[in-house]
Formats: sequence, structure tokens, C-alpha cells
Amino acid sequence: MHPAFSVLFLTTLIGAGQGLFMALFWVETYALLGLVPAQDPEFYALGSALSMVLLGLGLFASFFHLGRPERAWRTATKWRTSWLSREVIVLPAFMGAVFVYGLAHWVGFNPSLGTLPGNQPVPLTIVLGVAGVIVALALFVSTAMIYAAVKFLQEWHSPLTVVNYTLLGMASGFTLATALAAWAGNGLVPMLASWAIILTLLGLVTRTASLIRNARIKPKSTVQTAIGIKHPRIQQKAQGFMGGSFNTREFFHHKSEGFVRMVKWTFLIATFLIPTVLLAAGVILPAEALNLLVAAFVIQYIGLLAERWFFFAQANHPQNLYYQSAA
Repeated sequence: MHPAFSVLFLTTLIGAGQGLFMALFWVETYALLGLVPAQDPEFYALGSALSMVLLGLGLFASFFHLGRPERAWRTATKWRTSWLSREVIVLPAFMGAVFVYGLAHWVGFNPSLGTLPGNQPVPLTIVLGVAGVIVALALFVSTAMIYAAVKFLQEWHSPLTVVNYTLLGMASGFTLATALAAWAGNGLVPMLASWAIILTLLGLVTRTASLIRNARIKPKSTVQTAIGIKHPRIQQKAQGFMGGSFNTREFFHHKSEGFVRMVKWTFLIATFLIPTVLLAAGVILPAEALNLLVAAFVIQYIGLLAERWFFFAQANHPQNLYYQSAA
């Protein structure tokens, strides 16, 4: 498939925004249980604002993928059957949840709504955070299922697609949260960096599993089935068009095998290996933590753009059997 850069930015930006919000809620839950020191409300408010920026940029990028942006509202009308429609509905809902969560912290409106065993109070923001996490997970699933539900693209049609979208988004969000904690100087770097490393390494395992799976896929279609001729020896001499067309532009990336292979190794190194080293270094070298952790997020995000490009480019549309180039 031909990777659309608007979709690359959409999926990676909103994934980082979702992961950052979940990291904030993780910190607040740890603080409620007494596992980390209680944090100033401004930390959660600032993190929520940063999450909103990422989500807003992702939403803005999505409009460049629309032929008629003024009709974007119509994409929400088929929510019963379309994962795209569900994403269009869930994304603004999640942005609303993040906004309310951050606002509650910013204005200091956080009354207790009940108690846990041991007379542990349950503040309003914890309830808002639980709701936000549920919507965030729904958004991860909706975004990934747009592609995982396409049965004839075997590279996408796998539960690993949903798992990878979720883990990679959470990894980038937790990495950004670690950098934010280093800037705030609130002592959360070791805890957040540990979770960021765990999520990054889990993402490496599942993404590697998808690469191995996709390398073993046997196409269900052949040149014979594509053109309806059963002869065992068919040699294609022409592409099917004298010039380019929508089919030849949108369903193939037009890059060499060497370029695609380079992108694969680039995203494996930049998304997983380098950020893991930088996150560990940020914990070991607290004096340089901020620079190291900001670099970890930036490099990981660049790697995620490469990973998402490879994700789209690797999908081999069956129509390419017919519109392939003659050697």
C-alpha cells in the first residue's frame, strides 16, 4: 500500500497522546496507593495539556487525508459497521475526557466521591482517569481495527495489529511522561522510565512477531487467479496501463526492496533499541536526565513514523498481481 503521511502523523501523534494520559493516570494511581509521593495538580494539568496538543495535531493531520474535508462529519454516520466511524466518534470523546481531567486538576476541584477499604478516599480525578483510560483503550482498538479488519490484506489482518498499535502508543507516551517528570524534577523518573522500558521491549517482542508472521505469509491470489487464466506458465509483459492511475498510485509504495529493508531496520533501532538505552541512561545519570529523555522521545517518535510507514508499505494489495510492473 502507499503510505499517506497524514495517516502516519495521525496514528503516531494520537498514540503518544493516549500513552501520555495513561502514564499520568498511572502516576496518580500510584500516588493514591502511596507507592510514589503525591504530585502537584499542576503536573497532571500540564501533562493533560501536552496530551491535548498531541491529540489536536493528530486530528489536524487527519484532515489532509480527506478529499472533501467539509464533509468530514459524515464519517461518523456509519458507527454500527465502520471502525473508522467509531474512531471519529471516540477521538473527540477522549479529547473531552483529557480536557476535563486536566481542568479538574488545574482548578483544584477534586472532591472525594467515596472510600476504598481502609478508608482510602476516591478523588474525582481518579474516576475521571478511569473513564479516560477506558476511552483511550477504545480509541487504540478502533484505530487499529480500521486496518486489522481488512481481511484481504493479510499483513494487517491479525490481532498483532491491535496489540502493536496499543503497545507502541503507550511506550511513546510513557517515554514522554518520563521526560516531563525530569523537567518537573518530581522524583518520578525511575518509575516512569522503568515502565517505558518495559512497554518498549514488549513492543519490540510483538512487532518482531508480526514481522516474522508477515514474512511467512503465502499469498492467496496468484497471477492466474488475478486474470482468470489457469495456465501454469504466465509471463506478464505490461502493467495494464499506458500511464499511471489511481490503482497504480494508491496500492503500491513504488520503493525498492533495499529502501523498504532500510526503513525496517531504521524503525527497529530508533523505536526500540536507542530509546531503551537512553531511558536507562536517564535513570543512571540524573544530571543529564532531561536531555537524554527528550532525545529518547524524539528518536522514538521518528522511529514510530518509520514503523508506521513500513506497516502500510508492507501490506501487499491483491490488485498488484494484475497491475504489477513488467521486469
